[in-house]
Amino acid sequence: MTEQRAVKPTVFIQANDRQMLGARISAHSYRRNARDPGAFDVQIIDIREHPRLLQRGQTVLRDGHIREWEPDDLQSFTPLRFYPPQAMGFEGLAVVTDPDIFGVGDVGELFERDLAGKAIWAVPRPDHNQRDDYIATSVMLLDCAKLKHWQFDKELDDLFAHRFDYIDWIELKREDPATIGLLEPEWNDFDRLSPQTKLLHTTKRRTQPWKTGLPVDYTLRESGWFDSVRRLRRRRYEQHPDRRQEALVYSLLADMLDTGEITRQELAEEMAANHIRHDSPELIDRYRGWRLLDAVA
Repeated sequence: MTEQRAVKPTVFIQANDRQMLGARISAHSYRRNARDPGAFDVQIIDIREHPRLLQRGQTVLRDGHIREWEPDDLQSFTPLRFYPPQAMGFEGLAVVTDPDIFGVGDVGELFERDLAGKAIWAVPRPDHNQRDDYIATSVMLLDCAKLKHWQFDKELDDLFAHRFDYIDWIELKREDPATIGLLEPEWNDFDRLSPQTKLLHTTKRRTQPWKTGLPVDYTLRESGWFDSVRRLRRRRYEQHPDRRQEALVYSLLADMLDTGEITRQELAEEMAANHIRHDSPELIDRYRGWRLLDAVA
């Protein structure tokens, strides 16, 4: 018999100003492609609701080095991956995703999984960042009742006091490995759109499809002269190599515009802020009505 949970399962999408439109498109994709969109809630976690992450002059320990915390960085939202259990009152199930992840399949299927007693489920990504045991926390299925030690405000205090390394936190090195289950790759498909893809992650920042041609607005972490040269060469976002992924994002945005979920004024404001490419109206018209089945053919 299926366990009845008092708290409605919820998908949480982290976001900041620069990725808010991506988060809204992501939320739309989860609802649109769900078999039963009423079976779960979708919430965007806005970094502005967590002023501690917006404070300047703070530093973190990152991979053994003291780094300045950049509130305006494209990915300043990443600590919010650890907020959902507290937001859920440490009850029920939550999925947390980055704002550049889009539902191709039904995200609601995650809430139907047998969790096998695990607290966290995520996709492994061997050899990423030269780490054999890398776990991608950009998508996590969480049993919130088993994560009462994720006291978010205290975690932020400890992060900025250098009591732990950011990398250990973001890669779940501080968790008991026995509490972590491994999801199939299709639940966090990194810039790969296939018939198996459930959640598409446009994870290579320089080729995010809605930013092509815009000035780069993220921090390139330099480790030597080669990275310095690379920064000079990559001053603007590049074209995504898979045009189907561009089509997917803009077909979703066309849906939102047609249903009033986003207005033309909001779209104009996002373009003016360089949060989305300036030829977006043309792309919306081009991909309006484009179907997901076309994307995986």
